[in-house]
Amino acid sequence: MMANVAKYDRDDVIKKAMLLFWEKGFNGTSTRDLQQAVDLRPGSIYSAFGSKDGLFKEALRCYSTNTHALLQEKIQQQGSPLSGLQAFIHCVVVRNRSSAPSDMCMLVKAVAELTDSNPELLQESQSLMKKGELSFARVLQEAQVQGELSLSADPQSLAKYIQVQLIGLRTYLRTSNDVVAVEQLIENTFQMLKAPH
Repeated sequence: MMANVAKYDRDDVIKKAMLLFWEKGFNGTSTRDLQQAVDLRPGSIYSAFGSKDGLFKEALRCYSTNTHALLQEKIQQQGSPLSGLQAFIHCVVVRNRSSAPSDMCMLVKAVAELTDSNPELLQESQSLMKKGELSFARVLQEAQVQGELSLSADPQSLAKYIQVQLIGLRTYLRTSNDVVAVEQLIENTFQMLKAPH
């Protein structure tokens, strides 16, 4: 019998909610906005996700998973950890800017917006940011193994640096609208990384 099967695609609902939350933020997204975006009644949203908070948490995880998949895809395409990481940053900061719901990282936006009134969602956002940083560290470790990065470099410290660059570049592009300058900054960052130490 199929009676108990949900009449919606859970992943599709989460993806649509992610795009809406990314655009409007958690507080800026009303239950009505969500209903329209995901085409579910409030009762269905609550029975599937428990609350708006529950759906937001799933949306944050979806964003994190998609971002990680894009990083892996760029590394595969480039055939090199450092070139893949550079292509990923260019893609996220410059190329996808016009098609993304917001020119800010959804996780950064969430951390900036969520206060102590919502500690669980704030913690989830921070935890996923840390996970992204660890992904960068693994890429940088692989770059060391392949001889693209000096063995004296500290992948964990460099991963933090890359995370800061990524947040900063997106913010700078948002305020300056200077794509050429941002592309040059990305190039400079990776020239510095690749330079023999």
